[in-house]
Amino acid sequence: MIFFTYLFLGFIIAASGSIVPSFLNLTVVKFSLRSGRKSALYLIGGFATVLFFQANIGAYLSNILMKNSEYMTTIHKVGTGILIVLSINFFRLYFTSNKQKVKEEIDKSKAYLHGVGMSLLNTFAIPFYFTSISLLIGLKFFEYSLLNSLYFSIGSTIGSFSLYTTYAMIADKIEHKLTFVSTKIDFILGSLTGIVGISNLIYLL
Repeated sequence: MIFFTYLFLGFIIAASGSIVPSFLNLTVVKFSLRSGRKSALYLIGGFATVLFFQANIGAYLSNILMKNSEYMTTIHKVGTGILIVLSINFFRLYFTSNKQKVKEEIDKSKAYLHGVGMSLLNTFAIPFYFTSISLLIGLKFFEYSLLNSLYFSIGSTIGSFSLYTTYAMIADKIEHKLTFVSTKIDFILGSLTGIVGISNLIYLL
C-alpha cells in the first residue's frame, strides 16, 4: 500500500510539473516532428533518467531541512541569491532568444544523451521537488526514508515520461501553440523568480 501511495504522489507531482510549457516540452515537440516519435522517446528517456535522481535529491534535502530548522535562515539566504540569479538568466534568455534563429540538428543516435544533458540544465527540477516534498512532509503525507524516496522517484519518473510522451504524440497539433507560449515563458519565469527573490531579500534585510 505504501509503495502505491508514494508512487501515486510522485506521479501526480511530476506530471503537474511537466505539463507546464518549458524548453524541455518544446524540445520534445520539435524533436518528434523532425526525427520521429521513436527518437523522441529516447530523448524523453534521457529526461526521465535525470529526473529520477533529481527527485531523490529533492526528497533528501527536504528531509534535512524539516529536521534541522536552524538551517532555515542560511538556506533562505542561499535560495534568495539563486532566485535572483535565475531571474537575471531568464530575462537574458528572453531578450536574446529572438536573435537565435539557427537550430542545431540533433543526431538520432545521440537523442538519449542529449536528453540527459538538457535535463541537467533544468535548474527548476530540484527546487520544485524540494518544495513539493517539503509541503507533503508538512502535511504528513510523506515520511522520508530511502525506500519511500525510491518509490516516490519511480512514480515521478513515470509521471514525467508519460507527460513528455503525450507531448511527442500530439506534437503536430500543439507545435504552434507551444512555440508561442515558450517565447513568453522565460519572461514569465524571470518575473516570478525576480518578484519572489526581491521579496525574500527585503524580508531578510
